[in-house]
Amino acid sequence: MIQGTSSDVGKSVICTALCRIFSNDGYRVAPFKSQNMALNSYITSDGGEIGRAQGVQAEAARIKATTDMNPILLKPKQEMVSEVVVHGKHYLDMDAKTYRNDFVEQVMPIVRESVERLQKSYDIIVLEGAGSPAEINLKKRDIANMRMAHLTDAAVILVADIDRGGVFASIVGTLALLDEEERKRVKGLLINKFRGMKELLDDGLTWVEEETGIPVLGVIPYIDVHIEAEDSLALSSLKLKKPKQGEFAVDVAMIRLPRISNFTDIDPFFEEPEVGVRIISKVEELGAPDLLIIPGTKNTMDDLAWLKERGFDTAIQILHARGTKIFGICGGYQMLGEILIDEDGIEGSGSTEGGLQLLPIQTIFTPNKKTVQVKGKITALELEVEGYEIHLGRTTRTDNVNPFLQLEDGRVDGAISEDGQVIGTYLHGIFHNRHYTRTLVNELRGKKNLPLLPSNVKSDLQMREEAYELLASHVREHIDMDKLYNILLQTGQ
Repeated sequence: MIQGTSSDVGKSVICTALCRIFSNDGYRVAPFKSQNMALNSYITSDGGEIGRAQGVQAEAARIKATTDMNPILLKPKQEMVSEVVVHGKHYLDMDAKTYRNDFVEQVMPIVRESVERLQKSYDIIVLEGAGSPAEINLKKRDIANMRMAHLTDAAVILVADIDRGGVFASIVGTLALLDEEERKRVKGLLINKFRGMKELLDDGLTWVEEETGIPVLGVIPYIDVHIEAEDSLALSSLKLKKPKQGEFAVDVAMIRLPRISNFTDIDPFFEEPEVGVRIISKVEELGAPDLLIIPGTKNTMDDLAWLKERGFDTAIQILHARGTKIFGICGGYQMLGEILIDEDGIEGSGSTEGGLQLLPIQTIFTPNKKTVQVKGKITALELEVEGYEIHLGRTTRTDNVNPFLQLEDGRVDGAISEDGQVIGTYLHGIFHNRHYTRTLVNELRGKKNLPLLPSNVKSDLQMREEAYELLASHVREHIDMDKLYNILLQTGQ
């Protein structure tokens, strides 16, 4: 089990690396996280919704993701209220106090059954903790850290982030706040995101091993590898390309909605040549982008109100009139329409709200969530694409406007304005169809009379596989795998 001294120390990435390393070494390996809080989710092949990290880890392990790998998913929806997803399906919306006091113990049998099924099918389970195991105010109801380690008799590897400073204090402090049985479970330490000369760290490593009696299994240098992040916390730490005068040919901006979800939809733009990517929260930051993306959101009605309160609605209309291409995904697609109706309070508002008036569509919110992997064609290009839907609400076109996609299951999706400058779709992952993204970038370059980029690009699958192998090689190089395997063998006896 990989636990961390805090959030965002790199637990998910380390788990991903280990899944690929163990798979490369011939083991049947599966990821597991009992309870996840994330707005970046993953849709399994049977339509279940789990944390994105576990979907990515399953892919790294070369297996199909299932809801057993993340049986409980919490998706923050409003202040102190989250949607509770159990085994991939919406269960109910619940406030934090009710969840902690009443629900946690109810779901433990479900969690236990999930991990037991995985144990029967795989040689190694890589469990991921959540936050820190030493939050003494939360430990009593914590089902994501030491409780899972005890339940599965797992060896715990504690990961600390040296990039944020105080690495030795965080390790020693975490161990000090664990009880004796919990400390016995910690069999190794990992120091992550190291930048600098390892020789200067050696004295500290010796000290922490003597102080704790626990071996340091490795010091992993920082690596900028393109693997999808899990939640909005990671969004704040993205190493964004900073546009400079004349440096980038194409300027892409995405609005950072308060309840943004699945923001990794824009990741492919970071890898497009001569494209600058900006994530903005204020109208003053808009500028004059070539492409403006309104992303998915966990609460469309509240985030639409937020846009209007800050004057984004007027600013977006002005950008559209000036020739900026506007692209809405999921909740962003709904916002582009004429009207959004939530009379039953599905989104919590119980109101009707005018949209941004850029597409002739209307959305009625219904209680049934659509979660499905999909394939189809972009109608205007006859270009095959794939992705996934995850949304509440039913959207219909109110005028004779073309759909954006023709799906394999016979449905159509999205809408595209007559001038082609406004596009909306429910398809998350649309830009991970790299041929489409390159086509879109070339369209934006063509409008500025810039030379077009080559149309032959690697598929997203190829790029993900390269990233998994690069990450696995990097981690293997800087971790003592003999010691790690020895820990696994001892734990299994």
